[in-house]
Amino acid sequence: MNAEIISVGTELLLGNIVNTDARDLALTLSELGINVFWQTVVGDNRERLTAALGVAAKRADLIITTGGLGPTCDDLTKQTVCAAFGIEMYYDQKAEEDLRAYFRVGKGGQMTENNLQQCWLPVGCTPFYNTCGTAPGCGFTTPEGKSVLILPGPPKEMNAMMAHGGVDFLRTLSDEHILSHNIMTFGMGESRIEDMLRDEMNALQNPTLAPYAKEGEVRLRVTAKAASASQAEAMMAPVIADVKRALGDIVYGIDTPSLEDTVLHLLLERGATFAAAESCTGGLIAKRITDIPGSSAVFRGGVTVYTNDVKLLLGVKPETLEAHSAVSREVAAELAECVRTKLGADYGLGITGVAGPDSDGLHAVGTVFVGLSTARETYVRALNLGERTDRSRVRTLSANHAFDMLRRSILGLPVA
Repeated sequence: MNAEIISVGTELLLGNIVNTDARDLALTLSELGINVFWQTVVGDNRERLTAALGVAAKRADLIITTGGLGPTCDDLTKQTVCAAFGIEMYYDQKAEEDLRAYFRVGKGGQMTENNLQQCWLPVGCTPFYNTCGTAPGCGFTTPEGKSVLILPGPPKEMNAMMAHGGVDFLRTLSDEHILSHNIMTFGMGESRIEDMLRDEMNALQNPTLAPYAKEGEVRLRVTAKAASASQAEAMMAPVIADVKRALGDIVYGIDTPSLEDTVLHLLLERGATFAAAESCTGGLIAKRITDIPGSSAVFRGGVTVYTNDVKLLLGVKPETLEAHSAVSREVAAELAECVRTKLGADYGLGITGVAGPDSDGLHAVGTVFVGLSTARETYVRALNLGERTDRSRVRTLSANHAFDMLRRSILGLPVA
């Protein structure tokens, strides 16, 4: 099955909003084994949207629209789609009930009547009621046999609707069960991993194995098609086992959301805690771990030690700063040791470096030292992330390395 995504909204054409919907949908469809061959962006214009739908209907099996479902006069997507495919509309009473409840609870009961236009849906569709907004979406099949999904534009609403309705609808379009698992890795580049797994990747047809790289991590997606979900799982199991065996300890999880999620669960299993002293990352480690519910059980706290006087307050020795400078192995080690002892944690992380865009006069941009302290030992990992790396990426990669060092220490693997 091939698909086309049509993103509706003049704000997308003007660049006022980044089109994350198309990206998120493409990732979801890829995991379902649906090929996205085209992406189209159309402004809030009935004629141009009609033309885009006509083109899509000639070349795609599945058409997904996002945006244009709200209560204002430029929200024309549902009406335009129905007109393009010759489908009548009906008024959905449950959509109205949900809408009134939404305004009663969250908006003090103040709802203008134009909101009710959102309750009109295509006859014969499968409604997707909105759990975090107002406009419902839907899925249906056209008289010509094309499958259509109509989804809201706000990313939070679109993703929730796909998770609670859209994906299930797409799975009904085929007798095949398409399942995927993601093997998550950190510490080895995509090209090297691909070189190690080339023979297996070339030999596989079903399941398939494909790498995706992002911020020092490589995700290997295994996808299988079978007559049943259990058959698909059975087909993927030996491939996953082979990849884990080949890549060893750089694999940090299967379908794990992130390194920090892995770390949190490892610490929970052991009843252990950690703390962080951050300079160049500016609290990013603390932010990422506390984004996860339940992190208070494992994270004692974080200190942003951005200047030398604050490093001294934490306990870094003046002579260490004088002899080695703030960006050094020695300071990273002392930061990790000091934050661990002062906050009463089992593990301490310390990060210092040059995030850029300018050098500190002694070290190139991208020079980072990450320290990890336990009651027995202290390790330091020296990173050279490259002068062409931007500030945000230096911070992200540095935090990733810190979580990886912590993961490795917990598991008794080589750390530095």
